[in-house]
Amino acid sequence: MSPTPDIEVIIVSYGSPDLLQACLRSLERSAPAKRSVLVHVVDNAGPGQAADMVGREFPWVRLQRLPTNVGFAAANNVALRAVTAPYVLVLNPDTELRDGVLDHLLTVMDERPDVGMVGCRLEKLDGTLDHAAKRSFPTPTAALAHFTGIGRRSTAGGLAQYRAPDLGEREVGVVDAVNGAFMLVRRAALERVGLLDEGYWLYMEDLDWCARFWQQDWKVLYDGRVTTLHVKGGTAGAHRAFKQNLHFHRGMGRFYRRHRAGDHVAVDLAVYCAIAVKLAISTTRSAHARRTS
Repeated sequence: MSPTPDIEVIIVSYGSPDLLQACLRSLERSAPAKRSVLVHVVDNAGPGQAADMVGREFPWVRLQRLPTNVGFAAANNVALRAVTAPYVLVLNPDTELRDGVLDHLLTVMDERPDVGMVGCRLEKLDGTLDHAAKRSFPTPTAALAHFTGIGRRSTAGGLAQYRAPDLGEREVGVVDAVNGAFMLVRRAALERVGLLDEGYWLYMEDLDWCARFWQQDWKVLYDGRVTTLHVKGGTAGAHRAFKQNLHFHRGMGRFYRRHRAGDHVAVDLAVYCAIAVKLAISTTRSAHARRTS
């Protein structure tokens, strides 16, 4: 019987073999110096030859092919149910780890037993911060400001609350949530919190998971001292298809219902109506962008 690894990495793949290949190469380069790693790739019945590429070029990867696309949360859970290592990294295939990231963050986790999950600075292709790397749980006002673009301006002040602006991008601190593209999780915390909620098919499951970690008294930490490249939209595409848009907005409604709703019926109704309006706008914009691109 093989020894228990020190860390397991889970990558859910759906097409995009070039991105997946680059991600796995980065894992080879940046593997922790003195810790054993087991990498899982769960192929979510994606198009193309991504799974074949993994089997051919990365024989050390534990590959599992699903017969249908079960959604991001459910596909991750297939591997999460089987992990035995003390740490597990949920990683997007459109990421590339920089040297030393895992060594650094595993050391942080060793030194901070109160932390259940840690994320790092995510950098887009243009070198700027992916602001989803560190987030606060959105209030209705902050969410409205973010999605209208007002909360993304440098002069937004308190309306930028969703982006956790009080913590610098290269600083270290506790945050409400990190991004599902890179979530290093303590298995002891996972056993208490539970798996990803499969009621989210795609999007918002990471925000929900972070909320549940906090509910079980596990801290979520952002460490901006180390960076991972995130080719944002690399697997989902630059413009969401209707199904993606639908699940994104359904996820927003589910998160609000599970974690925010119930205090004021009028506010709840306004939030759900705003989500429906935003779905209509986003669907129209995405369809137009796909036609003209």
